[in-house]
Amino acid sequence: MGRAEERRARQRGGRRAAPKRSSGTTGTNGAPGAPVSTASPAAGGRAAARGRGAKAAKSGTAGKGGKSVIRRLFTWKKVVGSLFGLVLLVMGAFVLLYMMTPIPAGNATARLQSNVYKYSDGTILARTGEINRENVDLAQVPKGVQHTFVAAENKTFYNDSGVDLKGTARGLVNTLSGKGAQGGSTITQQYVKNYYLNQNQTVTRKLKELVISLKLDRKKTKDYILAGYINTSYYGRGAYGIQAASQAYYRKDAKDLTVEEGAYLASLLQAPNQYDWAIASDTGKKLVQARWNYVLNNMVQMHWLDAGQRQSMKFEVPKAPKGAPGMQGQTGYLVDAANAELEKQLVTQGTASSLGDAEALVKAGGWTITVNIDKKKQKELEQAVKEQLTSKLDPKKRSVDGAVQPGAVSVDPKTGRVLAMYGGLDYFKHFRNNALRRDYQPASTFKPLILAAALEEQAKTQDGRAIDANTIYDGTSGRPVKGSAIPFSPPNEDDQDYGNITVQTAMNKSVNSVFAQMGVDVGMPEVLKVANSLGLDTKGLPAVPAQTLGSMGASPLEMAGVYATLDNHGRKVTPAIIKSAEHKDRTVNLPNPVGDQVISRTAADTVTSVLTGVVDDGTARTSVRENPARNGQQVAGKTGTSDNNKSAWFTGYTPDLVTSVGLFGEAKNGAQVGLKGATGLITLGGGRINGGGYPAQIWAAYTFEAMDEVSKFDLDTTQGAAVQPSLTPSLTQSPSSTPSSTPTTQKPTSQPPTTSAPASPSQPATQSPTSGAPSTPVTTPPTTPDDPLNPNGQPQ
Repeated sequence: MGRAEERRARQRGGRRAAPKRSSGTTGTNGAPGAPVSTASPAAGGRAAARGRGAKAAKSGTAGKGGKSVIRRLFTWKKVVGSLFGLVLLVMGAFVLLYMMTPIPAGNATARLQSNVYKYSDGTILARTGEINRENVDLAQVPKGVQHTFVAAENKTFYNDSGVDLKGTARGLVNTLSGKGAQGGSTITQQYVKNYYLNQNQTVTRKLKELVISLKLDRKKTKDYILAGYINTSYYGRGAYGIQAASQAYYRKDAKDLTVEEGAYLASLLQAPNQYDWAIASDTGKKLVQARWNYVLNNMVQMHWLDAGQRQSMKFEVPKAPKGAPGMQGQTGYLVDAANAELEKQLVTQGTASSLGDAEALVKAGGWTITVNIDKKKQKELEQAVKEQLTSKLDPKKRSVDGAVQPGAVSVDPKTGRVLAMYGGLDYFKHFRNNALRRDYQPASTFKPLILAAALEEQAKTQDGRAIDANTIYDGTSGRPVKGSAIPFSPPNEDDQDYGNITVQTAMNKSVNSVFAQMGVDVGMPEVLKVANSLGLDTKGLPAVPAQTLGSMGASPLEMAGVYATLDNHGRKVTPAIIKSAEHKDRTVNLPNPVGDQVISRTAADTVTSVLTGVVDDGTARTSVRENPARNGQQVAGKTGTSDNNKSAWFTGYTPDLVTSVGLFGEAKNGAQVGLKGATGLITLGGGRINGGGYPAQIWAAYTFEAMDEVSKFDLDTTQGAAVQPSLTPSLTQSPSSTPSSTPTTQKPTSQPPTTSAPASPSQPATQSPTSGAPSTPVTTPPTTPDDPLNPNGQPQ
């Protein structure tokens, strides 16, 4: 075979071997002498293929017609077989768990224990232990009312197997991932959790709940399970079971409930505390009404309620709650406040998945809760409110007196401990805690937060001047603010004009027009941001100039925390009611009430310095400064009076004690009404109740009695009423018709004047603007510039 034939043979893949050549050497045309290879072309091809295969194996891939290592290990048969084996393993484990988990004895009532509440010194405040529960047969509950619970919680209850596998799986995943219990549960599962198990959010508990629910559904009737569910659930107001709930909310037995009333009770189970009409916020009331509608609409869908009848149904507002034995006076307010704080903490640390579950854990008992309330200071606060206000109220003579609702909170600014709380006239007479409610405007007590924001943000006026205690603003009533996209022209109280005044004087006299302009100068988003960092909940509030008048809602507890943060030199103080909470089955770690620095010390101390002027030469002068019990105590604070006199405030502090006092006008139906004319003892201003009147009087009577010793502020500032301003106003100007041109000659002082007589208890002070110029200590005879308050001629 010639070379051409050999080449063609190799091209054919070597499938047909060339004739073997004889060993030895031959020359051309078979001549000897040339060496010849004995390997055939086919053998060479196979060797090359083996070489390529070896390389392919090293790289993890296969050659033509070959299989990779991964494909050999994970064939579809092996994958299916493994999954099938896993399923069998899980099924076997579940069957074993099912066989080994018995239905435990139901002893929910026996597990319910007393809660013990103690004052900070360890003495007993209250003990709760009488469980408000009375089981009733399902036959005693109207069929329509039974259906409201099924429609609310588990429409497929009568047909399902007792468990919701999808919801349970979701709950397990959420528990493992730390998201809490967000999966769905059937009525059977909820009954098992309430009666046989507990509220703990663990995988073990959820698996037991699943198994027991399946067993219970096989062994018991649906009516048995439904009866157990409605008799063991917690409805709020200390009521366990439908009979107790019926009495607590509608003052009737369960057998007399209407479908509308049943729908409300069924709605409560989702969030008993949030949906209780007596204490619900506006949002809570909207949510429970939506839930009520959801329940009734589901009943129509399930053909348990006629559509026409459904249309004619109206929401039944529940009756006001009745106090529990031993909870009269302030005790009930303190116990409820401690419970609410503990419930929030149980949710925060993951012990409970919702406030409803947390409330059930607390109400189940076994807790020893020590509060921060100082027994002595609590008594002194109650006495101050009685002497200064409630003893003067007579609803039989004046209907407005029946609308006066006082609330107060006292806080230690160095530790954050709530030392005293006044929730209302009596827990039995007014269930809602006025110290915690945040549905009334804080009014001008918000103004210091605007100044704090200006100082913290180093804000400037519209014409570029830095804002501080001595900055000049135009205090003309009703003047339009500059630089705002939203027109705003707020009037001052009594439409008083002040002309050009300092920020210090504007704070002393609570001048609306000045702080409306300052809020725009700082920027309302920044004002709300700083206010939130200080402790006022401003989330969701629109950043509009009207907020400068304190038009949002706030509670005395909230305002006490804000001012405590200022008093604590800018370190965040979150008022804490609970000192410790102990339980044999769980541990509660309480957060430190004192947090991080949220505004600079200089900004906080400057605001404190300015607020001493409100007491020494402002709206709280008569009630606080001239109080004979002051004894030289330094005080900072701010008054507030809302639109239409619906609320009046004084929040003030010494270096060691912060107290916020609020008066709220509330009609019997819960509507906000004005306070004007209350007590009948105020003649000025048409009988208007101002923050400088009764609130400041209560504050002073309590604070100066509760003080352990006289103390002085340690302030890091060069501004405010505590120091001499860089510009000394003229003291020789003649009085004129405008308040702004009549500067006061009274020197600010931390000592009450020895010649001043105290305000008569029967004639409370009112807020009435006096002078418009700042009060300034003078050491040398001043000169008289053309305009001593505005030498540069730049009003703002």
